[in-house]
Amino acid sequence: MTVDPDRGVEVVLPRRSPERHAARVVEELGPWIERRLAAQARARETVHGPPGTVPYLGEALTLVAEPGRMRVHRRGGALLVPEEDVGPAVERWYRRTARAEIAPRAHEAAAAVGARVTGVAIRAQRTRWGSCSPSGALSFNWRLLLAPEPVLDYVVVHEVCHLKVADHSRRFWSLVERHCPDWREHARWLRHNGSALTL
Repeated sequence: MTVDPDRGVEVVLPRRSPERHAARVVEELGPWIERRLAAQARARETVHGPPGTVPYLGEALTLVAEPGRMRVHRRGGALLVPEEDVGPAVERWYRRTARAEIAPRAHEAAAAVGARVTGVAIRAQRTRWGSCSPSGALSFNWRLLLAPEPVLDYVVVHEVCHLKVADHSRRFWSLVERHCPDWREHARWLRHNGSALTL
């Protein structure tokens, strides 16, 4: 079962299960669904600023539509956007900007832990904020730019530490804490608000 404030409640049943089982599950889990929707609403309030803005590393950028504009451009606290098809254009801007924001942070964090990054990819994973391959390639979700900057920095440090320690052992978390002492606070923020990191 997935609960999403935009798409509603989705129940996936085994192939031969009758549809009435879905209705029964939704009814039985009604209080949990309500709590989940309320938590997601609170997360959206935490992440998103006033109408007509988008979150960017802890600040709200005001969307300003310009006639004839094809590509999104930032000017100070404003994001200049096309008059039509705004959503996809803004997402493309976030993806481009994510590479410029994240790659230098990853290389700097890797140098601090004594590791080397072989590549940085920007993706749109549904369930992961970042990943690290054995070859030293790192991958990050562009939606991290919708979070406060310290949260992005924590995820970068987390993945870079995997270049030294592949698992989530005590040694790994000790390394994370050495390079990001407030990591628990940022991990908690992501756990509570990550579902709201959407445009």
